[in-house]
Amino acid sequence: MGFRASCARRAAAAGLVGHVRNLPDGGVEAVFEGPDGDVAEMVAWCRRGPAMAAVTGVHVTTERPAGDLEFRIR
Repeated sequence: MGFRASCARRAAAAGLVGHVRNLPDGGVEAVFEGPDGDVAEMVAWCRRGPAMAAVTGVHVTTERPAGDLEFRIR
């Protein structure tokens, strides 16, 4: 399973909202909204990714919540 699909499945299962999408430079952007601990667990998962993923780095920023109602793949 690919990074985006795995990420979306895990985030939704954790009750988080937001999105994950491919970026033009080949990177992936994931935005998580929810309780701090659950978001931290997803960020930790992103550092590994699913089996066969080649994660080379993770950049974390804090933003205002967008108020999404679900977790989506864009």
